[in-house]
Amino acid sequence: MKKVTGLFLFLFATLTALAQKQEKPLVQFTGMVHNADSVKVIVPYVSIVNTTNHNEAGQTNYLGYFSFVVHEQDTIRFSCVGYNTIYVVIPAHVATGSYMMQVLLKPQIVNLPVFRVFPWATAEDFTKDFLTMKVADDDLAIARKNLSASSIQTLEKTLPRDGPETSGIQDFHNGVLNSHSTVNPLFNPFAWGSLIKSISEGDKSRSTETPTSSGNNATTGN
Repeated sequence: MKKVTGLFLFLFATLTALAQKQEKPLVQFTGMVHNADSVKVIVPYVSIVNTTNHNEAGQTNYLGYFSFVVHEQDTIRFSCVGYNTIYVVIPAHVATGSYMMQVLLKPQIVNLPVFRVFPWATAEDFTKDFLTMKVADDDLAIARKNLSASSIQTLEKTLPRDGPETSGIQDFHNGVLNSHSTVNPLFNPFAWGSLIKSISEGDKSRSTETPTSSGNNATTGN
């Protein structure tokens, strides 16, 4: 008799639990997820888990919109990277069978500890590196290096010539060519005959003119 009574109680409890579970009506849960600090900013691809109904998982779309079927009094978890996780409980006795909600996720702020970087293991290493450190040149030292003879010679070999330099070189080249085209008469054998002939004709003219001048003088004397 006791066994029959225990079995009856067990079946009654099971049926009662099933009946209570079936008594929860279905609800169409719809909404959008926004940033709690700015309602105009949507939060896309938020993970949604129904922790009451076997951890059924879902996700919002790229506009933060979601819509799925739940039971009344189910607990829904909303989580997203960079935001705090929140839980939403579906209310009971939803008259219309549809429940709409705007879910607001609070941005998660993580304060990291201060990390100081010190590249030297000991103070002695720092002192050694500080004493051997090469200090950058000032403006005066840089100007002296740029105006040194070696720097100027290097610039002359590497830098192209500008317009005035190019025209000056061209004028010099033309002058050398013109000087080579002008022939010195003393180095021209064909000019020697003309030179000797001109000298001889000059001597003859002087010898011809001298007696005439003497005769005139003698006549005048008579």
